[in-house]
This record gives sequence, C-alpha cells and structure tokens, in this order.
Amino acid sequence: MFDGLDSGINRDHPHEGVRLGVLLNAAGRRSYGPLLLVIGLFAISPATVLPGMTSVAAAITLLIATQMAVGLRRPWLPRQILELRVPRRPFFAFLDSARTRVETMDGDLVRARWEPLTRGPFMYVVALSVVLAALVTFPLSLIPFAPLAPGIAVVLFAVGIIARDGLLLALGMVFTATALAFLAQVWPL
Repeated sequence: MFDGLDSGINRDHPHEGVRLGVLLNAAGRRSYGPLLLVIGLFAISPATVLPGMTSVAAAITLLIATQMAVGLRRPWLPRQILELRVPRRPFFAFLDSARTRVETMDGDLVRARWEPLTRGPFMYVVALSVVLAALVTFPLSLIPFAPLAPGIAVVLFAVGIIARDGLLLALGMVFTATALAFLAQVWPL
C-alpha cells in the first residue's frame, strides 16, 4: 500500500493538497482494509490539527464501516468526499514515518494469526466496532489528543483486516473500549 501511495501520487505537485480520491485509489479503493488504513493514518496524522479534520475522518470512517457492517462487497464514497483535499506535506511526512514503523512490524508483529477472528460472522463484529470507534471520535474531537485512541483502533482494524491478524483486530477492540471508557468518564450519561 505504501508503494502504491509513493508511485501513484506526486509529492512535489504544486497544489498544497492532494485529493482524497487520489490517495484512496493509490492505496486500493476496492477493499475495506486499505481504505480504512488510509483514513486511519490520516486520523492520527498531524493533518488533523486543522479544525474539523478529525470529524471529517470520523465521518468517512463511519460511512465505510457502515457499508462493511451491512455486508456490501465493495465500499462506495460520494464524490464530495473524494474531492476533499488532504494537506500534502504533513500527510506525506507522517506517512514516511509510519512506513518505517510498519515495515519494522511487518512479519515480526503483524502476521496471519487468530484467523477465525478474521472471517465469517466475526467480521460483522469488527465492522460494528469500527462504527463505534468512528462514533466515539465525534465527541472526543473536542478534547485535544483524545481522538487518537479511536484513530489507532481504526489503524489496527485495517492492518488486521489486510494481514488477517485476529490479534490486531482484538487490540482494535481494546482501543475502542478504552476510548468509550474515557468518554464515559468525561461525559457521564
């Protein structure tokens, strides 16, 4: 996926932003894992310091995860979302640092394991967990750094889907539960 982003996008283009549709096409827009990974990486990147970007990432995640939960084979995004621009320099700076971390983990920490958790009915549980992570991001976006937990959860879910790593899917659920617990502490119902 990182190679696709590197070869599919001109880092030195004169436009300050890169269209989200271009990023998603370079990552592989036909399946949920790469799509969630790009959105999840964006959600935890410095680009989300811009006002409203965390909520935009959460809304896109919610749309994708809802489609996954209802069983659509391929994700669909409206044209308005695909036309959104991601700040080029901060996103690629973060992507470069994330790439080195992911390559370090690949094979050592990320691999096919706990595979029954990566298929069948459990994937609906994963999809609903991603929906929950997206929903909890909206109120947490009002607190500095609080949306990192659900953002990390989305990244874990995405890598778990791509690598068929049930352990990462379970860790994504832990991060989602942590975000929910934090939200309950901050805003008790």
